[in-house]
Amino acid sequence: MDAALAPELAFVTVLTWGSAIMTDRQIIVPDGMRLIYERAGYAPAVKVGKTLYCAGQVGRTPELSVIEDPEQQFLAAWDNLRVVLEAGGCKFEDVVEMTTYHVHMHRHMPIFRRVKDKVFPRSTCAWTCIGVSELARPGLLVEIKCVAVER
Repeated sequence: MDAALAPELAFVTVLTWGSAIMTDRQIIVPDGMRLIYERAGYAPAVKVGKTLYCAGQVGRTPELSVIEDPEQQFLAAWDNLRVVLEAGGCKFEDVVEMTTYHVHMHRHMPIFRRVKDKVFPRSTCAWTCIGVSELARPGLLVEIKCVAVER
């Protein structure tokens, strides 16, 4: 994977809310995703107990540029998801539920599946694919969100 597509995890911002009575909530922001956190105002993941809720990840660079080549965009989306999972103490193998949103799903699904099968363990979680007319930025073809449970 190209180093430009894999932000380093030198620092992870973790914000915790809660008390002994309430379940703790940790906001997970990998260092390479601080720009999106500050600009868009959403958390890449929220961890409650051992469960990690990951916001949808897309194929963009750390500078928030959309990657045009579909295969490279899909690889970057998976890598961004990996970064978020690792920041929350999880791996792909810990994912229990995943939803993918696809623009032009019929056109790009063979490429997406090929990339997915290279980087994500097969048949290990519930997976729902949804075709959509557009995503947050022009040119984005897929968004991957998931729930993982730390083992």
